[in-house]
Amino acid sequence: MPSSSAQREPTIEYLNCVARQEELDRLRNQARIRKSLLVFGPVGVGKSRLLRTFVEVQSLAIYVDQVRTPRELVVALLQALHSADSNIRVPGNISALSTSSLKGIVHRALDTRPFLMVLDHLDAPSRIVTGIVKDLHYYGRTPVIFASRSPHMEDIGALRPLCANKSERLELKNLSPQIALEFARREAENTGLWASNLDAVLPSLVEWSDGNPGAILQMLKMAQLPQYRADDKIKSHILYVDYRMGRR
Repeated sequence: MPSSSAQREPTIEYLNCVARQEELDRLRNQARIRKSLLVFGPVGVGKSRLLRTFVEVQSLAIYVDQVRTPRELVVALLQALHSADSNIRVPGNISALSTSSLKGIVHRALDTRPFLMVLDHLDAPSRIVTGIVKDLHYYGRTPVIFASRSPHMEDIGALRPLCANKSERLELKNLSPQIALEFARREAENTGLWASNLDAVLPSLVEWSDGNPGAILQMLKMAQLPQYRADDKIKSHILYVDYRMGRR
């Protein structure tokens, strides 16, 4: 049958309930012992999705994504704190307050309960952003969980000392072939992808992706496009060439 016109957006829920349960348990243990942690792995491996899932199941975990300036950071933290605890108020005149004043409000809010900060995509933070995070971390009083593409932590810049020990690092690896294939099958079904050669194509996608879930999702999305279809089949080799060219 043809692919459905009412397609759903790809999800990675399967990773969280099966392939990433061990990593999720590690994050929860870090929260229990009040220790910071670096989560690292290649692009597309599922770091952000894992962190977002962790925040959903972990009380008092506040999530901030893709901040670039000190003000963006403190405003995002304050809003996340309010979401986690409605007793923490966001000032009505927030635009009139200085970054320093907002940082003070966040600092006092963090002292009210055992929060932990989850900071995703900091991307080589500036010296000022780094200073704010260190101040709020306050010698481990508020643990910090980071995401980075590298075990050497270039992405988090001068925040490396917060996760200096190997015990404070969690590597997210690509999926095993078996789990990656099951993931590809589930996502093809979720998005309404169908082709007469789908059973033969999916193992190829898993092999070409090296088990990277982000890469699998990208190729499944490409397989919906007309240029990669011939009648009821997926033109997998052309798809693969274009996928590799697009990654350069």
